[in-house]
Amino acid sequence: MSPEPCRSLFDNSTHPSAAAALVHDSTTHGVDIDGLCAQLGLDFHGRTRLINWIRREHPDPGAVRALTPSESFLCSDDYLVPTLPDDPLLRANDGPHAEHADAWSDDDEDDAAAEPTRRIRALEAQLAATQRELESLALIARTRLGVRSDDGPSTGGDDAEPEACAVPQRDDDTHYFESYGANEIHAVMIQDKVRTSTYASFILGNPDLFVDKVVLDVGCGTGILSLFAAKAGAAHVYAVDASGIADRARAIVRANGYEDTITVIRGKVEDIVLPDGAQVDVIVSEWMGYALLYESMLDSVLAARDRFLKPGGVLAPSQARMELVLCAADEVYKERVEFWSDVYGFDMVPMAEEVFHEAVVDVVGPETVLSEPQTVKDIYLAGAVPRQLDFVAPFSLTSTSARKCKAHALVLYFDAFFTPDGVRLPSETKARVVPVGAAEVAEVWPLRRRLSRRMSAHGSSKPVVTSFSTGPASVPTHWKQTLFLLREPIVVDEGTIVEGTFHCRKNADNSRELDVEIHYTVRLSADAPAPADVVVQIYKIR
Repeated sequence: MSPEPCRSLFDNSTHPSAAAALVHDSTTHGVDIDGLCAQLGLDFHGRTRLINWIRREHPDPGAVRALTPSESFLCSDDYLVPTLPDDPLLRANDGPHAEHADAWSDDDEDDAAAEPTRRIRALEAQLAATQRELESLALIARTRLGVRSDDGPSTGGDDAEPEACAVPQRDDDTHYFESYGANEIHAVMIQDKVRTSTYASFILGNPDLFVDKVVLDVGCGTGILSLFAAKAGAAHVYAVDASGIADRARAIVRANGYEDTITVIRGKVEDIVLPDGAQVDVIVSEWMGYALLYESMLDSVLAARDRFLKPGGVLAPSQARMELVLCAADEVYKERVEFWSDVYGFDMVPMAEEVFHEAVVDVVGPETVLSEPQTVKDIYLAGAVPRQLDFVAPFSLTSTSARKCKAHALVLYFDAFFTPDGVRLPSETKARVVPVGAAEVAEVWPLRRRLSRRMSAHGSSKPVVTSFSTGPASVPTHWKQTLFLLREPIVVDEGTIVEGTFHCRKNADNSRELDVEIHYTVRLSADAPAPADVVVQIYKIR
């Protein structure tokens, strides 16, 4: 049988055979499919999934080379369906499943007339292998459709599953909620004055939003936001937390005499039921994680919004933005990378490799920032849906450095906004920056509350926006900033442009962690031609 033309996995080129296509992908794109299958330990189904996944998702070759055996798609039956009809690569398998794929070679064909028995045995072996594969596929189909094995051809017991997909039920929540049962993490958050005073200022400074209203506090922790809401005059507050801290929050509520106003409920907000089917006027929550979306708590807030918030109700915060900026990050680079080049006279540079795959949570000063920030994600909570939290955004950062220097990192931080009417703020609205050394003290909160009442009495024409920033220009918060250290630092001068795309998605193995890809190019100026080479780096936030 003559070879069939085959398309490359990574571009639109067509080659005389599957083998030629694989050679092209290996030499041109640096991906050796057969070697990768061996490295990942893939069987027939795994190799099929890999090829169909590449055809369907069009990943960067670098991302393919970085795959691990734990990738979720390697157990997804969706990728057993060919992406390309009659794909020759799906028949050109060299893995362990193909032990008989080449049993009838050209030499065998020449000898067939002399050795008919040998030819028959080869064909029988191929048939047996094909039957095993079909039986396995049938079992997968029955498992997905919930059909018992006694409803069709038997391949094992009623509970049999394909070995490759027999993975335990994933639980992304247990460790997460257990971590919030400890005192220390709550002390760190409450002692973050930028964070806590901003919530206090908004709640106590907007009595018209809270007086005689029903409030839901999602992920209440110690109950500090619920206490603010009760103090602001809320008719009732439901404080919800799935961790053991809920028991101490209940004791704190009693100690402060608010047990008739605040009801503490231990459980996931997706599962609980509010007494008497209550609906709420306001949802308050401190859901933000590193890089804003780490921990995926926003999903729970959006679920609470859909289940419990009255039409026209307000979420606090109402909006949040992820900002990207170019940064020198000299000190962080020295501590995390250069340190390993000489450790008591020994070269330990391999220890620095991890830092280029893991985002670094640290603080950089405003003097290290080399560009104006650019918003890569603007989340308006009233209209957001969870699927929008996986995203790809373009960016273009222009160096403002007056002298030539090295940018060692792209830095991500977030700004949060609170509006008493819940309206979406225009993109030009800037978050309040608390300069280093500024005093944020509790004594100002009652004053702000009285001022807000007077403004309300005289009819304030414009609601006051409350906000804070976690960026380098502000007093450091417990969120710090998220640094993506560059494997090759970028030499920048005034006007140098770093542009590309920022990819962010939940990790397939743990939905509370994030996977980030940054694709970028560098131009010396706006007039310079766009470079052909695109640099890609992949990071985990965990």
